[in-house]
Order: sequence, then C-alpha cells, then structure tokens
Amino acid sequence: MNGLARASVRFRPASFVGTFVALLFAAAVVTACGTLLQTGLTAHVPPVRYAHVPVVVAADPQAHITTGHGDNQDSDSEPLTDQPRLATSMAARIAARPGVAAAVPDIAFPVGAAHQRATGAGAGSGAGLPQLTGRDWSAHLISQPPGSPSGTASSGTAPSGTAAGGTAHAPGAGEIVLDAGTARTAHVSVGDTLTLTAPGRTAAYRVSGLVPADRSAGPTAYFADSVAGPLSGHPGRADAIAVFPKPGVGTDALADQARHAVGGHAKVRTGDDRGAAEQPQLAEAKEMMTAIGGSFGGIATATAVFVVMGTVALAVGQRSREIALLRAIGATPRQIRRTVATEALLVAPLAGAAGIWPGVRLARWWLRQLVHKDAVPHGVTLSVGWIPMVVAVGAGLLGSLVAGYLAARRPSKARPSEALGEAAVERRRPGVIRTVLGVAAVVGGCFLAAVAAHETGDDAASVALGVVFSLMAGVAFLGPVVAWLAASLLGLPLRASGSVSGMLAAANTRAAARRLAAAITPIALVTAFCGTLLCMQGSITHATSRQIHQAVVADQVVGSDGAGLPAATADRAAALHGVDTAVGVLRTGALIRESGALDSENLIGVSGDPAALPKVLQLGVKSGSLADLTGDGGTVAVDTLLAGSAHAKVGGHLSLWLGDGTQIRPKVVAVYERGLGMGQLLMPRAAVAAHASTAYDAQVLVHDAPGADPAAVQRELAGLGVPGLTVTDRAGYRAQADKNLELNAWSNQVMAAVLGGFATVAAANTLVMTVLDRRREIALLRLAGTTRRQVLGMMRWEALVVAAGGLVIGGAIAWITLVPIARGLTGASPYVPPGTAGGIVGGALVLALAATALPTRALLRRPAATAPPE
Repeated sequence: MNGLARASVRFRPASFVGTFVALLFAAAVVTACGTLLQTGLTAHVPPVRYAHVPVVVAADPQAHITTGHGDNQDSDSEPLTDQPRLATSMAARIAARPGVAAAVPDIAFPVGAAHQRATGAGAGSGAGLPQLTGRDWSAHLISQPPGSPSGTASSGTAPSGTAAGGTAHAPGAGEIVLDAGTARTAHVSVGDTLTLTAPGRTAAYRVSGLVPADRSAGPTAYFADSVAGPLSGHPGRADAIAVFPKPGVGTDALADQARHAVGGHAKVRTGDDRGAAEQPQLAEAKEMMTAIGGSFGGIATATAVFVVMGTVALAVGQRSREIALLRAIGATPRQIRRTVATEALLVAPLAGAAGIWPGVRLARWWLRQLVHKDAVPHGVTLSVGWIPMVVAVGAGLLGSLVAGYLAARRPSKARPSEALGEAAVERRRPGVIRTVLGVAAVVGGCFLAAVAAHETGDDAASVALGVVFSLMAGVAFLGPVVAWLAASLLGLPLRASGSVSGMLAAANTRAAARRLAAAITPIALVTAFCGTLLCMQGSITHATSRQIHQAVVADQVVGSDGAGLPAATADRAAALHGVDTAVGVLRTGALIRESGALDSENLIGVSGDPAALPKVLQLGVKSGSLADLTGDGGTVAVDTLLAGSAHAKVGGHLSLWLGDGTQIRPKVVAVYERGLGMGQLLMPRAAVAAHASTAYDAQVLVHDAPGADPAAVQRELAGLGVPGLTVTDRAGYRAQADKNLELNAWSNQVMAAVLGGFATVAAANTLVMTVLDRRREIALLRLAGTTRRQVLGMMRWEALVVAAGGLVIGGAIAWITLVPIARGLTGASPYVPPGTAGGIVGGALVLALAATALPTRALLRRPAATAPPE
C-alpha cells in the first residue's frame, strides 16, 4: 500500500499539488492565529522606567464579578477602559512598614505648552517645546539607578544634567523642573517662564532647575508634589507607587511588606510584572490579541479544515476510476482506505511544515501593525511556540484523513464486478448521510438566524457567526443538489443562446453536478466570509456616520491636535462674545454588567447645563429627559441598543464600572437612539472626569448666539490659547469623524483579507484541479471537431456559471447572517457599500475566469490524439 500511495503521488501530481497548496495555506493561517493567541496569553512588557524599582504597587487593571453560588459559582474579568489609580495616602501606609525605605507616588499627566517667553540672561527663544509629561517632583527618584546622585537639579543657566551653583531643591508652587534633554532641544534655560496647559488649568511657571535626561520618561516637566495632583485632574490619586527597601531587605520580603500594607486593595508587582504597571494598557492589549487569536483563530481553523477536507475529497473523487480498477483486480476496501490514508500521511505533514514559516511571518506582521496603531504597547514581542505549529499540522492531517476516508468509503465498498460501472457514471444525488447532515445544517443555520434576530449588541454578532458555518456546511453537504439547481437555472439562457459553446456549457454543468459543486463551494465561501466581515463593518460605519451627522448640530466645534482641552475651556468659550452655549465633551469608557458578564461601552461626559445640550447635540431622546442628569454620578442616560441588551428602562438602575474601576449604580433618566459614534452612555462631566485616563475634553461644542457672525466667533474661539487648538464647523467635525471610523475598520479588513485571501487561494486551487482533471473530455471534444475557440468559450461560460452560482449562494448566506448582526449592532438593516459589493463580484468573476482559462489553454496546447488513455 505504501508503494501504491507513493506511485499515486508521483503519477497524479496535479491533484496532490492542489492538496499540498490547500494544506500549506491552511497551516499558515492556523499558525498565525495560534501564535497571536499564545502571545496574548503570555505577553509581558519589560520594565523600563521602573527597572531600578524592586517593587511597584499599582491598581488592578481589571474589573471582576462573581456569579452563582457553590458549585455553580463563576467569575468574569474584563480590562478597565481607562487607567486605574491608587490613593496617594497609600504611600504613607507602605512607607510605615518595617523594611521600607521610601514609597514614592508616581503621578503622570499630559502637558502642552500654550506659549513661552524667555526671561533668563542669554536664553533662547523657547520655540519647539514638545508635548510634555507632567510628574510630581518625588517621581524623579524612580528612574535613577541605585547609588546615583538622584534629586540633583541645576540652578544655573546651562541646560545640563549636572548640579551647578547650588544644592538640589524641589520646585515651588509656581515653578517647574525640566529634564535637560528637553530643555536643550527647545532652547529653554533656568529662569525662563513657560505657559503650560494641564488638565487642571493653564498657568505660567518659572523653570527653577534641570535634571538629567531620562529616556524612559520622555520629555518631562516636574511640578511641586502639592500641585501635581490637582493639575492632573485626579487629586489625591497616583498612577503607581514605587517602593524602595532599606539596606539588607530583599525583594520578596519588601513585596510581602507592601502586600500587608495595601491589604489586597492593589497589586504588588515584581520582576517582569512591573512592566504591566508601567504599561497599564497591556491588559486590554492581551485580551484583544487573545480575542483575535482565539475567536478569529477558531473561525480560521474551522474554515481551513473545511477547505482542506473539500480539496482532499475532490482529489480522491477524481480518482474514482482508479479506485474502481483496484477493486476490479481484487483490492480490499481496507487496502484502499489504507492507501488514501498513506497518501495523506505523505502530503499533509510536509505541507503543514511548509506553512509554519509564512504563518509566523504573518503573525509578526500582524503584531507590528497592532503596535504601530497603539493597540498593543511597545515592547511586546511575539511568542512563537510549538503548540500552534503542532495544531496547524495536526488539523490539516486530521482533516485530510477524515476527508479521504469519507470520499473513499463508497467506491472502496463497491463490488469488484460493479466498481468500474459505478465509476463511469457520476451520481447526481448525495448519499443519505450527506443529505441528512446537509438538511440539519441548513435548518440549524436558519434557527440560529432566528435566534440572532432577537438578540442585540455583541450577542447578536456572536450567534450570527454560527449562521455562516451552518449554512456553508449545508451547502457543502448538499453541493451536488445545489449545483444542479444552479446549473439548471443559470443554464437556461445558455441553452437559448443557440451558440455551440453555450449549449456545451449548459449540458456539462447539468451532467457534472458534483464537479460543479466542488467549484461553486469555494466561491461561495469567499463571498460569504468576505461579504459578512466587510459589510458588517460597512453597516456599522454607515450607521455611525449617519447618527453623527444627525446628532452634531453645533455651529462651531473646538478640538485639539494635542492632548486635549482643559476643563475650563468650555466655560471660557461660553464667556466669549457671540457664543450662546458651549458644552465640553469628555470621552472615556465604562464597563456594564449584562447577563452576568462585563462588556465595555463608550461613555461621554458633558459639561454645563444638561438642558442646554440639545442646542449642540441632538441625541434623539426616546424616553425620559436629559435635563434630569445630575453631577453627583447618580444618574445616566443610555443608548437604546444598550438599554435593550441590558434590559434598562427609565427609572431603573445600571451596574457600571467607570474607567478607573470605580463601581456605581446610577439611575437611568433618559434613553436616546443616536449613541453610535457619540457614546452608549452619557453622564455629567463632573461625575466622570476624575475617573478618566486624562481629564481633558475631546471637543467643545459651541452654539452661536442669534445673529452672531460665524467667522467672528471662530476667530474668538481660536484665541483661547490652548496648545494645538482647532476650530471647525459641524461639516468639518463630521468629516473628521468619518475619517476616524475608517481607521477603526482596519481590524475587520485585515481579518477579511486573511480569511478571504485563504479562501480565494482555495477557490483558485479547486478550479484548476477540476479543469486539469478534464483533459480527456477536452481531448474528446477536439477529436469530435470542436474548435479551440469553442472549447475556450464553453469553459468561459462554465466559469461564469460557477462564479454566478457561488456569488448568489454566498451572497444569500452573507445577507442572512448580516441581518441580525446589523440590527443588533446598529438597529438598522444591513448596508452594503457599493465598492465592497463591486469588489467581491469583480474578484469572483476574475478568479473564476482566470483559474479556468489558464489551465484550459495549457491543455489545448497538447494535440488531441495524445490524450491519456482511460
């Protein structure tokens, strides 16, 4: 049997090359997704700023809930949407423990330079000051290696990191200390006065000293310890606390001391775990990579196995005459199945191993793109392990063995005297098992579609994913029946055309339903998956853009190219001549408890009188009133889609975790319908500012006073003196929002490209295999007098039938899947972008025509008389 298997591989290269290609790409996709999953599970960031701090105390970056009791108890965790912080008073408790030399709060916040003037002797212009990170003065000790002269600031005029002319001193209330590198780059010297904008306020500060440059901290401005907290917008809170030991105290003992001090209310980190305190977004990045590698990896793996099984089944089916001949000369069913299994063992491991390297390269590129888009922190490296590789090779091998066994099962059991006769005529109907499985898959897909239609939000999307697989499995099992129906309907115009090529194509497609099914299924697969992913994102983008256009009615929109707008910007704008109303919009996030799980939602905080909000932002309130919002955090307004999934009504309460993990249970006072692109939750700014990552506003929405000149109002707003301030009208804001939505679609586009690219290769591979297997048929047509042009025309028409059938079936599956997803995520019907639809249709047509025409032309170059014997 081993010799027969090797001979089959050697003398039927087309079939086995096709199988090899399918297995290789399947292994590449599975390896890439598995590697990303492993990276998400094991990702860590080496400490840089805290490299010389043995113990770091930081808040838990995740929210946790527990449901059920006893044996049914379950827990759920979700990364917080913003950076959690600790009370600065915790540093004193830690410092009071024996063995602790110092506990230093680390406060960081973005700072912009509105303008600066040089007052020191010989000072430069001060131009070109970059975006700064504001920190408390005590935090300058953190990045200093043990034994260094930390705390030394220069009081001379040279921008140097060495002490000059005096002892080190902390900045006063109106002073700052800059790092020497930033001062040198911006030509700023000691004694200069800078006007800086922080989340808390904008004020002028005198540069009182310079400290050595710290690459790990970046451009830094150190403020007095008493000033840094209020300026950050989070008074009394610190990002982390650095703990230093007394002489002779080890890291483990120091960590135990810190744990006793915090009493389980914070995480004590040592070793590489300190990097998680330095990069708090690591928790969210790990969950995102785990989701990509896990959920999308599961879809990709199932698709890969599905494609591999179809390709292997096609390759075995093309050898039905060969198997029949073996049965006729006495080969037993067991021997034939062993031969097919041996062929799989010869091809699958080699193809899987060949697909590992491109899979790792794909995962590396994917991670680089995520880092570049700030979705993953810098410093995270790809974790390449043996488990994804084994899974990739094993999935392909298992799929090959199962598909080969199923495809060879019927011909191997045929009686030797009847085997050749059965192989000579194609069976039009699938077997009983395939029929039962196919009908069950279609019924299951329809049932899941009905379930998804009654769900909202992510639940609808999750359920709808099963619709694609169920219906695609149904098409695969019932392929011959589906192909015969497609050929019968699409062949009507071909038969009526009167051309030789058209009539031959119509006759062939009806007579060879199994071959047609093998070609239609991959096209349907490409259309279904790419159509679902791309049109789902298109539906979300279209609905979001429409709601933004309807919601934003402000006459002027003030934004910033820098960190954001300080809290007082809205009040200052409201006091300008020609301004009737100015509302600041702070963007953050929150976790909401839905059905025993935590889900992340967008939250906006608005300043000013909520009753004046409709002048600049019309959210389409369906019930309740935004005027009932109160600044104490006890009230919230909810988008209608979120209200449906969370079963929230006006007068009820929601369980929320604000951005930093603070848990509240506000009362719902309004339900509105235009939350996409704006925010699913709305609260007063005063209730959420202290819990956001930065207390900067994203925009200030301005309503002009009656009769005011818009151009004059814009000039007034431009003079507010905020770094990077921009002023535009509602059209400019909407255009920028549309641009941001396009950037947010990148993830789905990549997944569609990976999955669609793999399915496209599989479709081309299958089409080439089916054409090359028809060399005897083409030779017979040539011997019967059919011209090359007529043969090419016949194959071209068949390719169009294949493409049209695949597009119709795949499009129907995509639409059935999209309807519940779109209604659950946007509350509207699916939107199909014309460019996306045109690209899929055009791609399918080009794919079918090219994958059919090229091998056909190759076969036609061979003289008809040299066709291989039956």
